[in-house]
Amino acid sequence: MTASKPKIVVLGAGYAGMMTTKKLTQQFAPEEVDITLVNKHNYHYQTTWLHEVAAGTIDVNRSRIMISDVINTRRVHFIHDTVVKINKDDKTVQLENGEIEYDYLVIGLGFEKATFGIPGMEEHTFSIQSVDSSRMIRDHIEYQFARYRNEPNPDPSMLTIVVGGAGFTGIEFLGELAERIPVLCKKYDIPRQDVKIIDVEAMPTVLPGFNEDLLSYAKESLEHRGIEFKLGTMIKEVKVDSVIVGDEEEEIKAGTIVWTGGVQANRIVGESGFELTKGKVNVDATLRAPDNEGVFILGDCAWVMNNETGKPYPPTAQIAIQESDVCAHNIKTMIYGGTLEEFKFDDKGTVASLGGGDAMGTVFEGHKLYGMQAKVMKNVIDDRYLFLLGGPTLVLKKGKFRPF
Repeated sequence: MTASKPKIVVLGAGYAGMMTTKKLTQQFAPEEVDITLVNKHNYHYQTTWLHEVAAGTIDVNRSRIMISDVINTRRVHFIHDTVVKINKDDKTVQLENGEIEYDYLVIGLGFEKATFGIPGMEEHTFSIQSVDSSRMIRDHIEYQFARYRNEPNPDPSMLTIVVGGAGFTGIEFLGELAERIPVLCKKYDIPRQDVKIIDVEAMPTVLPGFNEDLLSYAKESLEHRGIEFKLGTMIKEVKVDSVIVGDEEEEIKAGTIVWTGGVQANRIVGESGFELTKGKVNVDATLRAPDNEGVFILGDCAWVMNNETGKPYPPTAQIAIQESDVCAHNIKTMIYGGTLEEFKFDDKGTVASLGGGDAMGTVFEGHKLYGMQAKVMKNVIDDRYLFLLGGPTLVLKKGKFRPF
């Protein structure tokens, strides 16, 4: 790298990291800055598709995109390595296989599951947080079906699946399970009534924050396909083959336990000395870390405050993508001068898939969509991101331009 050029380092190739890297290559000519992207995999994956990988309703490779296919590696120095620590004082990043310097740092290292101190949650649950962890869930569920079919006196709880949490990921995963389980039942010649899918949610409703009509639609759609809900019920403890729930400490035996109930910033962020609030960093309106002017924190690692509500925005893919515009603009402004831009979320709506051809959500300032209409919109939203990232070629290769 040329010493005189500002060094911009992006950590993580999630939605925020990938789109920020793309925007930086558009903001700067090659001779102006050095851009480095660091990621532990040589691929980017669609985090919002992982529930489908976990249920087994899409192939794992459908959710993965090779970084070199969408990032110009002649413009961006891509380092396939794992971040160990960020050294803020000397502006370096320690990797497993070396160290790099930065002038401007973008942290988009993604999330880890938040266990909220629930005993056994870390050790005994699966989580939908990466391609590999999602593939493990898929394989484990099918393994339980194979065991149940082949053991002489199988334990009925082998085919009980407990999902902790009824937020966005939990509900979408339940929708995919509702589609996948009948397929597995047919494959292994097992009656559908032998399989139980139970969702346990501490809140009194599914999908907190959604319109009540939409919530009712989602819950009824899933219940109609065999999903059982235990709402207003906390998980007290997780054991190897069961969960303890509710004030009466009911024990639910289960062959598969998946936790979708909360996420926090990658632990490297806290271990590197950034102050955390409920597992994430409170960034300022320009997306910079407190007391670290050249460090931007995006996506699941950050809380960005909504000044109208006084609460942070939920860290969705939509927000991470919009953050990339502000981040790239502000890095250019810091190098050349001008006014820093403050992040203002442009809410284009939210649609949750319920499996198969079903979905529900809102678009265009609260317009409600249900069923196939919502599913088509969900696919349009997914394809729009692919278009922004890799143009029409990527949409044709990976897109969901068909309703199913």
